[in-house]
Amino acid sequence: MAFAHNIPFISIMMTILAGVISLLTGKDKAARICLGTLTAVALLSALLFAYLWQTGTSFTFSMGHFPAPWGNELQAGLFEALMALTFTVVMILSLVAGRERVVADIAPARQGLYYLLCSLLTCSLLALVYTNDIFTAYVFVEINTLAACGIVAAKDTGETVTATIRYLIMSLLGSGLILIAISLLYAITGHLLMNDLLGSMTELAASGDYAMPCMVIMLFLAIGLAIKSALFPFHTWLPAAHGSATAASSAILSGVVLKGYIILLLKIFYRVFGLSFAHDLRVADLLFVFGLLGMIMGSIFAVREKNLKRMLAYSSVAQVGYIFMGIGLSTAIGMVAACFHILAHAITKPLLFLAADGLMDVSGHSKNIFNMQGAGRRNILAGIAFTVGALSMIGIPMFSGFVSKFYFVQGSFQNPDKMLATLIVLALSTVLNAMYYLPVLVTLYLGNDENSPYRHRKSANSRNYKKAMVAFILLNFILGMFYEPVIKALEQGLLML
Repeated sequence: MAFAHNIPFISIMMTILAGVISLLTGKDKAARICLGTLTAVALLSALLFAYLWQTGTSFTFSMGHFPAPWGNELQAGLFEALMALTFTVVMILSLVAGRERVVADIAPARQGLYYLLCSLLTCSLLALVYTNDIFTAYVFVEINTLAACGIVAAKDTGETVTATIRYLIMSLLGSGLILIAISLLYAITGHLLMNDLLGSMTELAASGDYAMPCMVIMLFLAIGLAIKSALFPFHTWLPAAHGSATAASSAILSGVVLKGYIILLLKIFYRVFGLSFAHDLRVADLLFVFGLLGMIMGSIFAVREKNLKRMLAYSSVAQVGYIFMGIGLSTAIGMVAACFHILAHAITKPLLFLAADGLMDVSGHSKNIFNMQGAGRRNILAGIAFTVGALSMIGIPMFSGFVSKFYFVQGSFQNPDKMLATLIVLALSTVLNAMYYLPVLVTLYLGNDENSPYRHRKSANSRNYKKAMVAFILLNFILGMFYEPVIKALEQGLLML
């Protein structure tokens, strides 16, 4: 067995151990341990991706080398390796850029716990990416939820506590639906490993047995994961959680946490039900409708919002709608576009949240957009970063967001029944995106700050903040201009699922 086959297991165990060690050390060492471990996992993920790209294969790793039902399994292909690499890189850059704000916003006694939660969050995301066992996936869904609630509450203000409680209640509703679905699935098939489930589902689809229970199971799984990923109309917890958390937490939540649940849903489509059976159950059509509604309603809420961080949170609702719309298209290109948008949003939305923090820093820490007159001139790097992120989300060529929209259009051509609705909503959503991002850019650069008490305040960006923001900006351009290898990797990776 090649060493690369051990990388998924090693990566998950390293992040668990990093969390335990972080708990036993001081806050400064906890940050270094967390970041050092994430860097090692990112390098291992890059090595795994290179190995799978070269070999063109996927593999299954048996935990402890015990077969089912006693053992557990991890499965890795190009898709999983690419997502693991992206998630760990985004986690590293978000924590590096937001480290000073963590020190300012979180009590010293809690900072070690914060990095423990970040390690557990990474661990759960990697497990969702790699696991081949649906019950194990549920366990790490719960770990992911609790860790995500923890990094919101870490700021410890009335606003964050209220937001965390709302987040937890909505997440538990989604978890309940997922657990009920898994219980029904096990009762019908007697399996928990995804490959075995796929065999049973293929037989049930051919025989027509348990058609209604299978539809209910698929619906519960889809709705449960949609709640957790903030798909409209299940998004109500998101603006408060993202808007009140410290900058690094907002970046992590929007950039990677929401995407972990979507990746699990994709694996359920491909590896549990099979695409053909999943589409026959019509759940994809429901997700398509919710996705279209999310694209419009998330943008409308963002247009009306005056709080910059809440505006970005509503923008995430719209962008999640894009991903579910792509899944709901039920076409090969639509799926690729949805997966590419996961990557594009993962590197763009943290850039926007961290840039917003830099802009608020030179505006008296006000979140009100009107109070940020001229902030882009006072903090040039944050202004440039916000501009890059905004143009990407609007869908301007050369930026990552344009590529996914281009492939969404292509994917719609493969499904004539959904083509017109997709094209109309894509165009309308793009216009709405411009309607709330462009006025902010005008305020940042052309706003009159002569009467502002902060007009003489200049940016005090740390060296770490500058490096991380430049890296995010470069990643956005790289993904926007050199996207063909990524598209090819996604196409091959989805075939391996």
